[in-house]
Amino acid sequence: MANTASAKKATRKMIKQTEVNKTRRTRMRSYIRTVEEAIEAGDQKSAQDALKAAQPEIIRAAQKGIVHANAASRKVSRLSSRIKALA
Repeated sequence: MANTASAKKATRKMIKQTEVNKTRRTRMRSYIRTVEEAIEAGDQKSAQDALKAAQPEIIRAAQKGIVHANAASRKVSRLSSRIKALA
């Protein structure tokens, strides 16, 4: 348990930031899920639209430190190649 005032404040800040990070991670995963569902349905047009909406969200998550930049880039790349394979 935190003893000093600064440690207690750091704990409070950490809890708040964890909630923000959870929200951002969930939002990113939801966008990815939308793209994957469109791919599973075989609808290339809606999959492309979903990826166009998901890509900024994934990149933003990387910029905020939710996921590593290379992981975000890999996710976008793999989703786009799966969409391209539908053609």
